[in-house]
Amino acid sequence: MKRQGRLVRWEAERGFGFIRSPEVPADVFVHLRDFLDRQLKPQVGMELSFDEIHVGGKGPRAMAVHAVGAAQPQIRQTQARRPSTSPQARRTVADPSRRRETMPSAFSSSMPPIGLLLLGYAGLLGYGAWTARLPPIALGVLLLISLLTFAVYGFDKSAAQAGRWRTAESTLHLLSLAGGWPGAWCAQRLFRHKSRKASFMAAYWATVLLNITALAAWVGKLLPASLLAS
Repeated sequence: MKRQGRLVRWEAERGFGFIRSPEVPADVFVHLRDFLDRQLKPQVGMELSFDEIHVGGKGPRAMAVHAVGAAQPQIRQTQARRPSTSPQARRTVADPSRRRETMPSAFSSSMPPIGLLLLGYAGLLGYGAWTARLPPIALGVLLLISLLTFAVYGFDKSAAQAGRWRTAESTLHLLSLAGGWPGAWCAQRLFRHKSRKASFMAAYWATVLLNITALAAWVGKLLPASLLAS
C-alpha cells in the first residue's frame, strides 16, 4: 500500500533507517537498496513516499522509496526504450546492488565442496578420538561451539531485519575459527545470511582452512601434546 512519511533515523554506515508515517502505527524499516533513486543520499527529516509491505511476521518495511517531489529516476525510462533486454539484465542495470550481490555467489562456487570438507573434518575428529589425541569432552565442546555459532548467526540475521544492534563480523569469524564453522555454514544457507558478501566469505573460508589445518596438525602429532596441558 502506498504511504508517505518522514525519515526519522538513518544509519549511513549500515545503509538502513526508519520512516515515521501517520498512516502506520510503527516506524517503517527502510534499506538503501529500496530507494528507486540510487544517487539519493537519505537524510533525517526527508519526506518520502513508499510502498508498505510485511514479510515473515516482521514489522513494516518500505519498498519503492523515493523523495516526495523528486522526479522519477531516469533509469526507468532507459529500460522502456530497450525492450529486447532480458528481465534479468534489466534488473542488474537498474539496481547496481544486485550486481554486487551476484559477484559473491560466483566466488563461493569456486570454494571446495563442503561435503568433502565435512567428511574430512569428521574423519579427523574420529581419528583423533580413536588415538586419544582428542578427549571425548573436546568433541562435545566442538559441537556446542557449532550450535552457538548457528544461534549467533540467527540472532544477527534477526537484528539486521529489525534494525537492532548487530554482531561484529570479527566475532562470527572467531567462532568459526574456534571450530564453529560447520554451524556457521548451515546458518549461512538456512538464514541466507552473509553468504553473498565476498569479503566476509573469503575470511570465513580462511577460518575454516586454519581450523582444519590446526586440527590435522594436532591429530597428526605435529603439535606437542604438552600444548594441551598448558
